[in-house]
Amino acid sequence: MEALSIKIKIGEREYPMRVDPEDEERIRQAGRMLNEQIHQYRQRYHTTDKQDLLAVVAFDAFVEKLDYQTRQAETEKVIVDKVSRISRLINQTIS
Repeated sequence: MEALSIKIKIGEREYPMRVDPEDEERIRQAGRMLNEQIHQYRQRYHTTDKQDLLAVVAFDAFVEKLDYQTRQAETEKVIVDKVSRISRLINQTIS
């Protein structure tokens, strides 16, 4: 499929981009979420400095990403441990 040309407004600026049609809604949703976070931080910290607001939103996004990666790694370890235990039990039963 051919990429779509869209504009995403972040803060008070529009950013043109080309996206695959199947990604368009997800990208637009990300833009809405980003703008909502900017609005929340503007209200919470009583600042209008766009660079400060974007920096805090970006920082929080990376903290959330690191938390997610940590939880995912822990979950994967639990799954691998359980599969290994089940595999050992199966091998013991077969032997």
